[in-house]
Order: sequence, then structure tokens, then C-alpha cells
Amino acid sequence: MKDNLPRYTLRIPQILLDKLAVVAEYEGRTKNREIERLIRRRIAEFEEAHGKIETDGRGQITP
Repeated sequence: MKDNLPRYTLRIPQILLDKLAVVAEYEGRTKNREIERLIRRRIAEFEEAHGKIETDGRGQITP
């Protein structure tokens, strides 16, 4: 299945990756989806404290 999502290589200690796999499997997610969930939660926390991060509708951050 082809998608238009950007790719990002994450370098992470093996022990953290292994533990992430356990958490993701327990929650019924892939490791990728678990990481995405954690990122979304952290961004929501940041925006709650500092205000919404605005984008231009194409995903570009606006100044």
C-alpha cells in the first residue's frame, strides 16, 4: 500500500524499542502507531501550555 506519509528514521536504544514493542502489543497497536500516539499526546500537552501551533493548511508551520 503506497501512501504519501513522510519517512523518518528514529535511532533508539534497543531496550527502549523492545519495551515499546511490549507496550504497543498490549495496547493492540503497531510500534509505529504507538509512537504516533505518544507524539500526538505530547503535542497536545505542549499546545495546552503554550498555545496552538498554527499551520498553513498544507502542514507548514506558520511564523
